[in-house]
Amino acid sequence: MLTTAHPAANPRPFRRIVLTGAAGRLGRLLRAPLRALCDELVLSDIVPLTEAPTGNETLQPCDLADRAALGRLLHGAQTVVHMGGIPLERDFDSLLPANIVGQYNLYDAALAAGLSRVILASTNHVTGFYPCGETVTPSMPMRPDSLYAVSKGYGELLASYYHDRHGLESVCLRIGACRERPSDTRGMAVWLSPGDFVELVRCALLADAPGCAVVYGVSDNPGCWWRGDDAERIGYQPRDSSARFAAELAAPPPPAPGSGPALQGGVRVMLNDYRNPASFDLDPRLRKPA
Repeated sequence: MLTTAHPAANPRPFRRIVLTGAAGRLGRLLRAPLRALCDELVLSDIVPLTEAPTGNETLQPCDLADRAALGRLLHGAQTVVHMGGIPLERDFDSLLPANIVGQYNLYDAALAAGLSRVILASTNHVTGFYPCGETVTPSMPMRPDSLYAVSKGYGELLASYYHDRHGLESVCLRIGACRERPSDTRGMAVWLSPGDFVELVRCALLADAPGCAVVYGVSDNPGCWWRGDDAERIGYQPRDSSARFAAELAAPPPPAPGSGPALQGGVRVMLNDYRNPASFDLDPRLRKPA
């Protein structure tokens, strides 16, 4: 049975939290836990919700490329949990409105609205070109494995800039593979259980003065490639581990001669050229639209 987040000392420490990307898979996981932390949870997305707002939830759709609309969305909020944007590899022109312009608009609007903190969904793919088995920390240079990862790295740079220049706090979450169970041997290293994901976001919201923190979102997995002090600093201690799935997953095949080391980005490393539509056949989710 998956673990759940620890209860907060104050059941509702926030007046108003904004959740972008509320219709997405991760956004849906966060709705109930975030409702318990605030008087009003504002749900935002440009696609319809699978479940209508309930309880203390309100719906306010917003295009991230619309700076004025973002200003209205964040008005009166204390913090925003930003799960919005395009979550997969696309060409640059497709990523630009939501993942580049949108992230800038979000930070600009957060500063203008007087928010205290931004919880930013980044990705483990910002360091996807490091070899498997190498321990990577947030202090090491980014090595993004896709244009999508480049856009997330840009978001982390915005977080750093807005903290150093304006004092706006951020916790950037380099989210691993968040699903019910790991699907392969790579997933064993990068798995983030849904329960640990909820706890990670809760810790990011409630941490005392995190500054600009970067935390790998990962469960307590054997052979994990990522380490960093910021997880401890925000109080995140995962409870789940992929170890219980080890017997069910076959060992990976040996690398082909001359193929070089396996890379942490996995299939994303092979999908790094949007100009080659055939490469997207490796993952149907990433196929270029007809």
